[in-house]
Amino acid sequence: MIVKDDDWAPMEHPGHYLSRISRGLTRIGDARLRPLGLATAQLPVLSMLHGGERLSQAELAKTAKVEQPTMAQLLARMERDGLILREPDPGDRRSSLVSLTDAARERLPAGRQVLREGNAGMTRGLSEEEVTTLVGLLRRVLDNVEAMQT
Repeated sequence: MIVKDDDWAPMEHPGHYLSRISRGLTRIGDARLRPLGLATAQLPVLSMLHGGERLSQAELAKTAKVEQPTMAQLLARMERDGLILREPDPGDRRSSLVSLTDAARERLPAGRQVLREGNAGMTRGLSEEEVTTLVGLLRRVLDNVEAMQT
């Protein structure tokens, strides 16, 4: 449906639904991950470090596409909760390298299962083909959003 410039009809725009879906999934994910001592905001860091990688805060922030202060706060909470370790960076004395603790690695399989269940729930009633189409469309929308930021 095409909406005139002078009409404001948020329910006719994809951004409205993408925003609501994002907020809803974060609330659901946080509630389901809480018993594991995890949160959805930690998922980018957990996924970047799950294979034993050691990355700097700057690398994590850049890859997760968040500002340095946001990443610093997230890492401080994760360190407090025993999910990450910080070690001096031998290549840069002003920096530290971040890695996952054994406790975080032990929680990851259960956390991944929570995410699988969430994805299954949110796509309930859609065929595999429809999910594939949806993911392809969302990737294109994300590419457009990222292009708008440059």
